[in-house]
Amino acid sequence: MIKKENVGSGKQVNNLAKLLPLKHILKYILVLLITLTSPLIIAQELDYANSKKYTIAEITVNGNTTFSEQTIITYSGLRKGSEVKIPGEEISDAITKLWKSNLFSDIEVYLLRTEGNLAYLEIRLSDLPELNEVVINGVRKSKKETIIKENNLKQGVKVTENLITTTRNYLQNKYKKDGYLAAKVKITTTPVTSDSINKSRVNMFVGIDKGSKVKVSSIEFEGNEVLKDKKLRKAMKNTKKVNPLRVYKRSKYIKEDYKADLVSVVDKYKENGYRDARIISDTLIVKSEDRVDLKIKVEEGEKYYFGEITFVGNTVYSDEFLRRYLGVEKGDVYNGIELQKRISDNTKPDAQDITNLYQNNGYLFSSVNPVEINANGQVIDLEIRISEGKPVYFDKVSVVGNDRTNDHVIYRELRTRPGELYSKQNVVRTVRELSQLGFFDAEQLSPNFKNPNPEEGKIDIEYAVVEAGSSQIELQGGYGGGGFIGTLGLSFNNFSLKDIFKKEAYQPLPTGDGQKLALRLQASRFFRTYSFSFTEPWLGGKKPVQFSTSLSQTQQFLYDPVSRSADKDRRFNITGITFGLAKRLSVPDDYFTLSQAISFQHYNLKNYNTGLFTFGNGYSNNLAYTIGLSRNSTFNDPIFPVGGSNFSVTAKLSLPYSAFNGVDYESLADERETNVDIISNTNNTTAERTAASERISEIDQERFKWLEFYKIKFKADWYTPTIGKFVLKPSLEFGFLGAYNQDRGVIPFERFFVGGDGLGSFSLDGREAIALRGYPNQSIQPVDDLGVVSQDGGTIYNKFSLELRYPITLKQSAKIYMLSFLEAGSAVNDFKNFNPFQLKRSAGLGVRIFMPAFGLLGIDFGHGFDPLPGQQIKNGWETHFIIGQQF
Repeated sequence: MIKKENVGSGKQVNNLAKLLPLKHILKYILVLLITLTSPLIIAQELDYANSKKYTIAEITVNGNTTFSEQTIITYSGLRKGSEVKIPGEEISDAITKLWKSNLFSDIEVYLLRTEGNLAYLEIRLSDLPELNEVVINGVRKSKKETIIKENNLKQGVKVTENLITTTRNYLQNKYKKDGYLAAKVKITTTPVTSDSINKSRVNMFVGIDKGSKVKVSSIEFEGNEVLKDKKLRKAMKNTKKVNPLRVYKRSKYIKEDYKADLVSVVDKYKENGYRDARIISDTLIVKSEDRVDLKIKVEEGEKYYFGEITFVGNTVYSDEFLRRYLGVEKGDVYNGIELQKRISDNTKPDAQDITNLYQNNGYLFSSVNPVEINANGQVIDLEIRISEGKPVYFDKVSVVGNDRTNDHVIYRELRTRPGELYSKQNVVRTVRELSQLGFFDAEQLSPNFKNPNPEEGKIDIEYAVVEAGSSQIELQGGYGGGGFIGTLGLSFNNFSLKDIFKKEAYQPLPTGDGQKLALRLQASRFFRTYSFSFTEPWLGGKKPVQFSTSLSQTQQFLYDPVSRSADKDRRFNITGITFGLAKRLSVPDDYFTLSQAISFQHYNLKNYNTGLFTFGNGYSNNLAYTIGLSRNSTFNDPIFPVGGSNFSVTAKLSLPYSAFNGVDYESLADERETNVDIISNTNNTTAERTAASERISEIDQERFKWLEFYKIKFKADWYTPTIGKFVLKPSLEFGFLGAYNQDRGVIPFERFFVGGDGLGSFSLDGREAIALRGYPNQSIQPVDDLGVVSQDGGTIYNKFSLELRYPITLKQSAKIYMLSFLEAGSAVNDFKNFNPFQLKRSAGLGVRIFMPAFGLLGIDFGHGFDPLPGQQIKNGWETHFIIGQQF
């Protein structure tokens, strides 16, 4: 490449004439004439065979750039006075360095001239243009911001060919992965003509034509005789043919997914003994812009069976023990996929396989490899080669990243201790326990192995944690009980009681010891509730025994349906206190917890006459003992569990007062029935009916002075990962409130109120608000034999629920997941009317957002398919807004 360059002007010569003697002027003119008549040479285009060493006499810079000459020379690495070969590595390196700065384009180094061993160089370049603005067509506005962010198309970024190419490739691949096989992306730039900043700037235009989403019309197989088309299509988890009845897996053709599904087809054959099965060919036939057919030709091969299985290298476990653990017998159909899972199942960290058998008993560096040593006909003999290595012990166990949580809170949860035998199971369990604390981001919690020493049998482990906000503000609102209900709560889930008198520990409250402190205020026009609770998860600091206590005070005012106001002279006051202990068990396993609690509530009524309470003035006392057994094995993130289960069974019991207090409740029941008949008989005088009513109040006051009851509840949740990131959560619940003495009857407290979002716990009379989306709050009430709908809640309830959850993001700042649900439930007052399958059904969609400062937020849209009790038309759609609670 040869270019000419003007290196001077007449004006410059005239100026020189004033300053230099004649002989110098003549010399300058001579040099100028030589330069003007000589071609400029690109230094790196000279012949390498004739490379010569020169000393750089001068370096000049030319071109369209806003950078100073000295800055560019510094970037290049070339220096005046340094010795270089022309052509040579020094010049090439200078051009490379300037390119790598991502600041310049059209970079060339010219050899202007030489004088003996002196070389005069010129760096000629232009600044890369900066991005002024980007215009994106072909997608929705919400998607444009994502494209700009993910491709760094912000104002001021240097526009390089690489930026344009990577942006184009990113978008094309993105839409192809979404099923838009023919997606096209066109990117052009235009210079900004008027720029007061004197910089090279361009506007970028990104045109996106997604085209049609390509779907699969048919998937046909050829050569298959043993396995039918339907079975092979079912093995293809990602590529499905069009089926309007399929909801969760729509048909779309994505090349990468299709290739993975071809492997799944071969695996299906291997699971059935056809070890040599293979795909001979696969053909994609384009039918139209949005439809393709797939034709797959397979070769099935012969069916194989397991022969002799021998173990080599095992000293810790006997051949017979390993053979039983493997669970494969001679003569079984050969299943290579299942064999690999039983040796090492990479899909489950806690799988019952031979690799984990060794890993959970100290043999960290062990390996297990199956080798086919003989294939006689269709019988395959296996040799399972085991390298056990030495048992490994933990040397150093440490935790990093806990800025707020004290070390002892973490270390007491560790299942891996210095000097203990290595166990993969204990490492996995430790990660689960630390995640369940709720103090750390479960998605970033990781165990890091350090300094492995197979010879000495030692290894260090470091648990890296990232603190998450553990204190929450609860804001909850909704309609129930005749008006708007508002809740304000403060929950400090990593509280430190011992630092309460240390001024410097308040940020805003002392934290770090894993205790829980909660303050809650709930109010509407008709009630006020104040509550306080404190929990110490490790009472005494030695064992996982949880101590909890709570205090509450509630005032409820009678609702006047005419004026729609509260009558504060007619009230129902409740004062309660609870003490509880919960101990983690070791049998049957240490996922079990046994909990016990003593609670006392005092109910005081003043002119509070309702259908639920037949005495308007008086009091009741509720002294109860609660015992519960629960097992929680969910993992790892408590906000979005992806596996495990959680079940609990509880019994709340009062003392059987009727057995020893000397009251004849049978006579009281007969007398009460007599007075009910007097009230219902219209022939009786008003005075007689009034007297009967007063006597019923006196009888009920005696019956409920000390509440006598037992209450049984059961609840179970399961979490199962399905396709992709989808998690299935089936649940079931059951509750029963009974009486020891049928003459005394079932108490009017502690009942079950089904329906809605579960909001309604403002009534601290022991009632339980059971969520059933798609219906109004507490609307699913029992119906008696005459068809009369009760408003007093049910004594028996059951509920079934099925949720399908999908995580949008599980980042620390906000965890978001979507869900769809099916639910059904009912409430009755006796077993003769109890039918576990005669239910109020609903379905809908929802979303949950968990933010550390506010807890769980969400909204559900539920459709009730059945009418409310006493009505004939299905309930239809209901919206449920959730803040600070979870189903």
